[in-house]
Amino acid sequence: MDRVKPEEVGLSSSRLARIDDHLRDRYIEPGKISGALTLVARRGQVAHCSALGHMEIEARRPLEDDAIFRIYSMTKPITSVAVMMLYEKGLFQLRDPVHRYIPAFRNQGVFRMGSYPQFLTDPPSRPMRIKDLLMHTSGLTYGFMHSTNVDSAYRKAGLDGARTDKTLEEMVETLAGIPLEFSPGEAWNYSMATDVLGYLVEVVSGRPFADFMREEILEPLGMSDTGFFVPPEKQSRLPACYERRANKKLVLQDDPDKSPYLKMPRGPSGGGGLVSTVHDYLRFCEMMRRGGELDGTRLLSRKTVELMTCNHLPDNRDLTQMARGTFSETPYEGVGFGLGFSINLGAGRTGATGSAGEYAWGGAASTAFWIDPVEELVVIFMTQLMPSATYDFRAQLRAITYGSIID
Repeated sequence: MDRVKPEEVGLSSSRLARIDDHLRDRYIEPGKISGALTLVARRGQVAHCSALGHMEIEARRPLEDDAIFRIYSMTKPITSVAVMMLYEKGLFQLRDPVHRYIPAFRNQGVFRMGSYPQFLTDPPSRPMRIKDLLMHTSGLTYGFMHSTNVDSAYRKAGLDGARTDKTLEEMVETLAGIPLEFSPGEAWNYSMATDVLGYLVEVVSGRPFADFMREEILEPLGMSDTGFFVPPEKQSRLPACYERRANKKLVLQDDPDKSPYLKMPRGPSGGGGLVSTVHDYLRFCEMMRRGGELDGTRLLSRKTVELMTCNHLPDNRDLTQMARGTFSETPYEGVGFGLGFSINLGAGRTGATGSAGEYAWGGAASTAFWIDPVEELVVIFMTQLMPSATYDFRAQLRAITYGSIID
């Protein structure tokens, strides 16, 4: 997309420059991260795109704006779009029980007591629905939560991580053999639900999930650097990923020369398996911001985008009232949840700048994006630092970006 002077789209150049100053002074020069790439677009034009720092601390190659990042859970909104494209074909309804399409979930119980592999369970109060998977109200969880016997079972069963040796069918069969944390619809819990949606796409479409994603979303949108692995000719564009340990030291978490992202996984993760660039992800965000269409390619109707980006938590609750788990890629206060996105319920509820109806998500390596339809704004932030809760990049960038709006 074209790049313009910020003032042409109602943003202040000097105020947007605070993004670079902030990241350089507080994070890159002190060695807290190796590099960062931030893009701000308004009214369909790129007003700010800045790559700072390096691809890796060790070799110190400059970070370029075509770097290919592990976007982890920023995969989830794209998978959710794939699901809703099939919904628009009338192939299922959101209220349909998941077991109608994935029979392994038919007899899954709710945890009462026990530990892997022996559990006592109770019947759920109602079946898990497809909408529950999109909303994270399914009763599923993640193994990295480290809070219950159920998430412990995920780890013992090899369900801990976005890249496993299991096929999607094997993953689902294993998952369905472990109890739910709660009856579907009773609470919100960040989970492997979107991985199950990836398998649902496969079942309903009759096509491999990765093929559907490539042929129906990535290629039509021109997202040529987005996929479930980095091909050999693009390997040099994959930055190193780091982990911050308890002693505040950075350690290499994923070496780009030996990364599992250099080959196609057996089971491509709909919840966290994609790699992408800031420019590719902008095309996805702009498609959503424009009501499901970009440059003559329509993936969704405007009404479906509206359905996905309103708060579906009952009684317009926020996550403080519904969340059961210990982790999320969004704050809880003043934030609801739609079908694949967190939803801003308004500045009066979040206590932060932003617009009601803004939708967003982030990834485990500290990547993040948000789309503000009111301000016609898209912001994408890429770095490679785990865990994502290490620093509050997202809130800081929000304050600076909204502070740059001049009309």
